[in-house]
Amino acid sequence: MNRNSHHPNVAKKALRAFLRSMPKTRYIPQWAWATAAVTSAVLFFCLGMFIAWASVVAIPSIDNFENRKLAESTKIYDRTGNIVFYDVHGSVRRTTLPLEKISPFIQKSTIALEDAQFYQHHGVRFSSLVRAFWANLTQGGYSQGGSTITQQVVKNTLLTQDKTLLRKIKEIVLALRLDRMYPKNKILETYLNETGYGGTVYGVQEASQYFFGVDAMDVDLAQASYLAALPQAPTHLSPYGNHRDQLDSRAKLALQRMFENGLITKQQQTDAAKEKVVFRNEAGAGIKAPHFVFYIRDYIEQKYGSDAVENSGLRVITTLDYDLQQKAEEVVHRYALSNEKSFNASNAGLVAIEPKTGQILAMVGSRDYFDPAIDGKVNIALAQRQPGSSFKPFVYATAFEKGYTPETVVFDLKTQFSTNCQPQDVLNDTPPCYSPDNYDGTFKGPMKLRDALATSENIPAIKVLYLAGIKDSIATAEKLGITTLGKAGHYGLTLVLGGGEVTLLEMTGAYSVFANDGIRAPETGILRIEDKNGNILESYQDQSQQVLEPEIARKINDILSDNVARTPEFGAASPLYFPGYNVADKTGTTNDFRDTWIIGYTPGIAAGSWAGNNDNSPMVKKIAAFIVAPMWHEFMVYALAKYPGGDFTPPSPEATSETLPGVLTGDWNSNPSLGVHDILYWVNKSDPRSGTPTNPSSDSQFYYWEYPVQLWAQTNAGAVGEGGIPILEIPGTPPQNTITSFIITSPAVGTFVNWEQPFTIAVSYPSTLNIQSITYSMNGVEVDTVSAPPFSLTVRPTGHGPTILRAVAHTATGNVEATQAISVQ
Repeated sequence: MNRNSHHPNVAKKALRAFLRSMPKTRYIPQWAWATAAVTSAVLFFCLGMFIAWASVVAIPSIDNFENRKLAESTKIYDRTGNIVFYDVHGSVRRTTLPLEKISPFIQKSTIALEDAQFYQHHGVRFSSLVRAFWANLTQGGYSQGGSTITQQVVKNTLLTQDKTLLRKIKEIVLALRLDRMYPKNKILETYLNETGYGGTVYGVQEASQYFFGVDAMDVDLAQASYLAALPQAPTHLSPYGNHRDQLDSRAKLALQRMFENGLITKQQQTDAAKEKVVFRNEAGAGIKAPHFVFYIRDYIEQKYGSDAVENSGLRVITTLDYDLQQKAEEVVHRYALSNEKSFNASNAGLVAIEPKTGQILAMVGSRDYFDPAIDGKVNIALAQRQPGSSFKPFVYATAFEKGYTPETVVFDLKTQFSTNCQPQDVLNDTPPCYSPDNYDGTFKGPMKLRDALATSENIPAIKVLYLAGIKDSIATAEKLGITTLGKAGHYGLTLVLGGGEVTLLEMTGAYSVFANDGIRAPETGILRIEDKNGNILESYQDQSQQVLEPEIARKINDILSDNVARTPEFGAASPLYFPGYNVADKTGTTNDFRDTWIIGYTPGIAAGSWAGNNDNSPMVKKIAAFIVAPMWHEFMVYALAKYPGGDFTPPSPEATSETLPGVLTGDWNSNPSLGVHDILYWVNKSDPRSGTPTNPSSDSQFYYWEYPVQLWAQTNAGAVGEGGIPILEIPGTPPQNTITSFIITSPAVGTFVNWEQPFTIAVSYPSTLNIQSITYSMNGVEVDTVSAPPFSLTVRPTGHGPTILRAVAHTATGNVEATQAISVQ
């Protein structure tokens, strides 16, 4: 017991002796010196163990590097797994050159971009490793490696591609030893001969020939900067892919680094940056469905990394139906060439999707991937373009969600929509005014939403957007899969005419939601991905979800497949019609004629097409039905035979007219005693089924919509048949300052009158009318009868708020009436 009790005292005495042996200064206490000494001892011990371990690690001879096992091919297949679209490696192209036969520009640009201190360090830059270690520690994973050229040689030739800490330690050790054993130039030579530049291309000689058609010795400075840029991500940065802008930026970075490190002059940098580098045509690579292949390669590179794409031997089974793809490519190529001659539309694209799964069945991004004259490598299926009227179904669907119906009536009349202008400025479309036209320049008067959407009238669509709301309409589009619109505050009422930007792939996917009864299955190009051992890394999973009420989707389907409803605009046998099939479809043409669209679908397949010019130049002024619809129609005839899909589920019957405001059931003239009015008079915009608003004039658009309606009503008095349907179709408004009928001229429509002040009601009429007297009323209450010309009457307001003035002219042949909407303040 006594002996054991002395042990703590012994330890304490030893610790005190150790501390007393440490230096003692004014600023650093002895315990700090002790801590530093212990830490140093531990570090030296670990370093010694590391050096001891490193000394026994074997390193292969650099002369045997070329005999190593090559990376395994990654292959991309069609949906059957039998047709290879693209072999990422295939038969490897590689030619080894001594360093003296490789352009100094290639050597310098590679060093400047990959390892500026290559000739100064000893195989490893420890400062870069610390920086990469900290980034990986804070960001998670092993996203940054801090590797030198020497380390990359070791990784590519001696080690696996695994991103593990043990492999990184081996890489550091081997790089240190390799740097001791071989000259710097031999290491650089190996790197330039072994590095992958994308696909089957290894080494700068093959890369120089493949991309530029010259030997590595003859590459100029600008070309060399591109070769230096590629190895970081050869798939993502491929000049034949969709990220050429990023490749250009990295090449310019290489030139900047070369100048900063004194490897080239400022003038050389400037001249090379200005040079337009042209890459050879990739048609010889044997690639099938190239736009789709690069779409898939981008996906797997983003998810698994460029090393996996280039070296891991992945087997990628895609969703593409190659038979359908070949038909799409043939049709797009043929029609695009024809459209270039007839309509100045040099390019086209097409996407087909299976609505129930979201699987991409065909993707054509241009008429010819290998045609530089039209920027053929740009994938128009992924490009953001304005959709024109093809955006309208999202807005109508939003309105239906709020309670409006396909039978709802709005007036298709020339209207001033900008509150910065006056309601009577209907002919002024100069900003800030906004008074657009329909495509054919005519206006149809009262129209049901069914007919307005089917014939793609602009004025009703703008009114529907106002009723539905811009924010809610964008939200609907986003629920259906549109991701490119951004904030609602960026748009005005032009949104419904295609004011935003969308992609063909997402638009086709969004229309697929209508086809699938409101269920969205996200677009996908992948059925299955396997590693080289046959292990499944991922496979198609049903991720569908209900994003739109089935009844809303069914209403849209019912309208867009109604050939009778669209006949007035397109004809009974247009390219939108398919005998024996129930196909819903919608066209779109931008106001500047730079984009034409058509998207159509059945429950079995959805297909969208675009035609125009990649440089955004305008086409001949023709609607989409002339330019893009014939091409789409031919493809759909072929596709429907493979994916028929059956009929749409019809929408349920609407509520009876007794439970809905008349304007929602098609009866826009249900109460003649109150006069003719547009929809804002009859319903609450946000809740249209709740009844007539108490103060319609509180809506900022009320008088703007009422003004042309009152003019129309005065011109078309008595021209109404059963159900409120006009007997006469009047295009536009009557000529200004022309008395064509009995009308109220004062106060003007939309006038605000003072509650405390009397005002005069005045009328105009043709002399042939032979008026005997005029009876006036306000809000249905008779005020007085005047029996002598000019038949004007001074009255006092009877109440605040919206007021309807009514004048009934009594003549020998009958009565004629006129109405006017004003507001009493």
